[in-house]
Amino acid sequence: MSHYEINNGKLLTPFQRKLLEKSLQDNLTESYHQRIQIMLLADEGKTQAEICRTLGCCAATVRHWTHIARTGMAHQWQDCPIGRRKSVNDQHLERLKELVSNSPRDYGYSFRQWTGTWLSRHLAKEFGINVTPQHINRLLKQMGLSTRPKPNCVKETINQQINSSQISISDLKSTALNSSFEILPIKFAPFVTDSSNS
Repeated sequence: MSHYEINNGKLLTPFQRKLLEKSLQDNLTESYHQRIQIMLLADEGKTQAEICRTLGCCAATVRHWTHIARTGMAHQWQDCPIGRRKSVNDQHLERLKELVSNSPRDYGYSFRQWTGTWLSRHLAKEFGINVTPQHINRLLKQMGLSTRPKPNCVKETINQQINSSQISISDLKSTALNSSFEILPIKFAPFVTDSSNS
């Protein structure tokens, strides 16, 4: 019985633990093997420093895969591909231009204005590339584009919001006013200053 078969269950469900233990028996690359070992050791309660020493890997890798296990995503250990991330190519840049020049509502979103974060998510969904929101904003700037609305668009948006929030009472039917209705004058008290303070 290996030390992986002891189930303290600190981070993993029994299903996840069995899945990871079974996957260890497969012919995996060293990196995939390491991911699984990190999560199993973390589940046993080993500290990140202990895991680093045991497996000879860096703290960042241990931290990442411990976090994956802690958040209940251990069963998706193969979803993060190994190797360099796909870089942004011309097709991605063209799509980015197209997205920014259109409303997010055209793509099924409920909001009116793109942000770097939402563009990043959309490109990840469409192309499977991971581009940070900061890099999205840098790319847009290089292309002379921005997620910020143009000044005249801001005015239009504000006017639309004002117009949609106004209450019109012109459609209300007024009850017949009594003919003896008169306007009473309002007299304001004169503004008095204390001359002793000056």
